[in-house]
Amino acid sequence: QVQLVESGGGLVQSGGSLRLSCAASGSIFSINAMGWFRQAPGKQRELVARITDGGSTYYADSVKGRFTISRDNAKNTVYLQMNSLKPEDTAVYYCNAGVAAGGSFLLAFNWGQGTQVTVSS
Repeated sequence: QVQLVESGGGLVQSGGSLRLSCAASGSIFSINAMGWFRQAPGKQRELVARITDGGSTYYADSVKGRFTISRDNAKNTVYLQMNSLKPEDTAVYYCNAGVAAGGSFLLAFNWGQGTQVTVSS
């Protein structure tokens, strides 16, 4: 049973930075990508950033140039460096892993508890 544990969230002022971490415990097979998602109150969960085993990245338009995803394959850990944060980045941030192919990202695991990011104006 794989568990995903997110950490690093908090309260930050607009323009500030946070670094999120997600550690996957347990055996991970047949996946080639890890990603960060977020869900703001009253909104659907959305993909923020994704990184493949080979290092290819995808970013949502809303975070391009401000967020950077990275991973440590040996530790099954993915990071999200968030700079120039805006109030609209306020959300619960989740990570997950799965298979990325073309425009799809098929998730393999249950969601963790997420980590709250709150950006004040």
